[in-house]
Amino acid sequence: MRITIALGGNALLRRGEVMNGEAQRANIRIACEQIARIASGNELVIAHGNGPQVGLLALQGAAYDEDNVFPLDVLGAETEGMIGYMIEQELGNLLPPEVPFASLLTQVEVDADDPAFQQPSKPIGPIYQRDEACRLAELKGWTMARDGDHYRRVVPSPRPKRIFEIRPLRWLLEKGTVVICAGGGGIPTVYGEDGKLEGIEAVIDKDLCSSLLSQQLASDLLIIATDVDGVYLDWGTPHSRRVAMADPDSLEAQGFAAGSMGPKVQAACEFARSSGKTAVIGALADIEAIVAGHAGTRVSVRATGISFAKETTTP
Repeated sequence: MRITIALGGNALLRRGEVMNGEAQRANIRIACEQIARIASGNELVIAHGNGPQVGLLALQGAAYDEDNVFPLDVLGAETEGMIGYMIEQELGNLLPPEVPFASLLTQVEVDADDPAFQQPSKPIGPIYQRDEACRLAELKGWTMARDGDHYRRVVPSPRPKRIFEIRPLRWLLEKGTVVICAGGGGIPTVYGEDGKLEGIEAVIDKDLCSSLLSQQLASDLLIIATDVDGVYLDWGTPHSRRVAMADPDSLEAQGFAAGSMGPKVQAACEFARSSGKTAVIGALADIEAIVAGHAGTRVSVRATGISFAKETTTP
């Protein structure tokens, strides 16, 4: 199968963990150990988040020169190279030496008039206590939002429209290459008034971009790998239950928070509808079982209603 794997940024640098190279490499090594289990006989496309990483680079740049910081599109390109390099190396140490790898900087077109630019919502960087968040918001002009019991910086997250490097991505896959691309949702770009392509200050949601990527590459399976074993209804209550299988309309009708499971559900549903294939939301640790059809929350137009793990309910 041709499989697209969307790795969450927090799978690469865990929440609350020290944001340094050693921690990031250790987590990437763990992720690659799981991915290596499904590499044989499959074509792999690996996308990844970059929220913690791009936020850290922004902080580092501001500490160096407050008045001349690099824009988010450039920082996104930097994280694609940094994370892609580590994935290539760690996964390459696990797979046969003849397997080729390529990390491709991926420019993604967005709409400059996307409403997201008026409503920043994408969390990036570390978590802060309330007092520190307020201080940074006033000092730097950042938009801060609650993230559980803490606060994080939020930036615009426009919808992806087009992936510019889709043709070289296809060529690489046709040659048996393991491809790492669309990191952090890709590099956000727009056409300016002069008709030339340029970057824009935003971070694209990696799940929505991975869905678009999977559609355009005709992937057989989209795996949205996260730190939970699937999509739950009534999460955090005594009635919480995991969705085992759902059709896109029934799952979307449940309503999920935009800051957590919402984009993952939306991405999975869009891929399932467009391709007729299956998307799965689940834990990276279960990736073998996900590919075998035994784990995660499976979203497919061939499903009817919603079935739950260990019990079945049709709305």
